[in-house]
Amino acid sequence: MQHIIDRFISYVKIDTQSDPDSNTTPSTTKQWDLAHKLVNELKQIGLHDVTIDENAYIMATLPSNVEQEVPIIGFIAHFDTTPDFTGTNVNPQIIENYDGTDILLNEDLGIVLSPDYFNDLLLYKGQTLITTDGTTLLGADDKAGITEIVTAMEYLINNPEIKHGTIRIGFTPDEEIGRGAHKFDVATFGAQWAYTMDGSQIGELEYENFNAAGAKVNITGKSVHPGYAKGKMVNAITIANEFLSALPKKETPENTEGREGFFHVNHIDGAIELANIELIIRDHDHDDFLHRKQFLQTTVKELNNKHGDYISLEIKDQYFNMREKIEPVMHIVEIAKRAMEEVGVAPIIKPIRGGTDGSQLSFKGLPCPNIFAGGHNFHGKYEYVPVESMQKAVEVIVKICELTASKDLASWINPKK
Repeated sequence: MQHIIDRFISYVKIDTQSDPDSNTTPSTTKQWDLAHKLVNELKQIGLHDVTIDENAYIMATLPSNVEQEVPIIGFIAHFDTTPDFTGTNVNPQIIENYDGTDILLNEDLGIVLSPDYFNDLLLYKGQTLITTDGTTLLGADDKAGITEIVTAMEYLINNPEIKHGTIRIGFTPDEEIGRGAHKFDVATFGAQWAYTMDGSQIGELEYENFNAAGAKVNITGKSVHPGYAKGKMVNAITIANEFLSALPKKETPENTEGREGFFHVNHIDGAIELANIELIIRDHDHDDFLHRKQFLQTTVKELNNKHGDYISLEIKDQYFNMREKIEPVMHIVEIAKRAMEEVGVAPIIKPIRGGTDGSQLSFKGLPCPNIFAGGHNFHGKYEYVPVESMQKAVEVIVKICELTASKDLASWINPKK
């Protein structure tokens, strides 16, 4: 446990916040600080073919220790943290034997992590939690995943009696701004499939995610003195309000769950002559996703017909549901599920209400389900991770490697055969 704690804290203390307004890769130079540290550490623990390219993508190999031909598999995590909340001067706190009561994160600021609000805390009574100090995020998303992958590889190196095939690992920048897989070289990685260690609660196993698009609505108006405006003024703010009012009231993030999709307005600014609205579109069902995009197009057309041609709409697809790429190779999910069960973790198979590098990687030819990393309340000051969850994630990785090299793999994946 202490080894995992020390490794994790050494990672989260390095600020790796990404920047959506940058056009470089990585989007911030400070991501190189952790990237270089990881390269050195991977070499130190004994991995082979450790590389880092000009965009800070890291790859390494654990060679096979079995004679039979075994599928090459991979494990992937990202080292950037979200731009939504500061990751500078992270000061983790360790709560041993958590008693199920409020955790005072910061006395001066009165910031409390309470099970009355975050009731999932009660799942971890008696365990060791790592929290923030109330002024930054923690960075378990996804430095917990990196910790788990590195620790699992180190364990396999130190315990050669555990049989496994060739294992590839990859660490990426800029996942939090949607670019983590953009420059990931799938051919060079060379795995038949992989797993991102980037989920939340212990037991999560995900192979479905949203179809996603972003939309920008730009409204131009005409400013005229309000005393003489009749028939002349076009108020962009008023038209923006009409557009917002046309969106389905109950189809927002705060009113949906499970596989329900939504529209989410995340930015608006405006004046009489110009108003801008930015929103995202999400749905697990592909047809419903198309209908949502069509709804926006129809709404804009109707408003233009009403007011004149003052509104423009731009929609850009962001990523798609990886389910269609995973279902033809569902044995890779079955292996992960079996691994969890064998190490005493109850699998929680559910769709991701978000995206993952695994989605883009799956569409690039590397099927890539997502496995829990253990953290909760990502992207803010209430983030925490139970150390025992990270330990179990390490066990799951090791067991996946072992099962993939198992001689009876085919018999339990495809029992009818």
